[in-house]
Amino acid sequence: QVQLVESGGGLVQAGGSLRLSCAASGIIFSTYAMNWYRQAPGKQRELVAEITSGGTTNLADSVKGRFTISRDNAKTTAYLQMNSLKPEDTAVYYCNAQKSVVNYWGQGTQVTVSS
Repeated sequence: QVQLVESGGGLVQAGGSLRLSCAASGIIFSTYAMNWYRQAPGKQRELVAEITSGGTTNLADSVKGRFTISRDNAKTTAYLQMNSLKPEDTAVYYCNAQKSVVNYWGQGTQVTVSS
């Protein structure tokens, strides 16, 4: 049974930081790309950050310079370090494990940034 469990969300003031974690089980973690998506109320889900199985990263333009994605294959966990948070970063953040056409999703964690 595949599980992706996100943690680390919460309420933070603008300019603050949060670190999201995504603990994976039931998959060969090192062979999956790990992605973070977010969905704000009334908006479509968008890709925020991705890290390939080989460690190559890519970030959405809106978060470049503020967010960092990383992974620890030994701990089967992916991370999203979010600095200089803005109110527009408020959303539910979802972890995604992807390999070819296979996708697994976490339940999401709420991030709220107050102005």
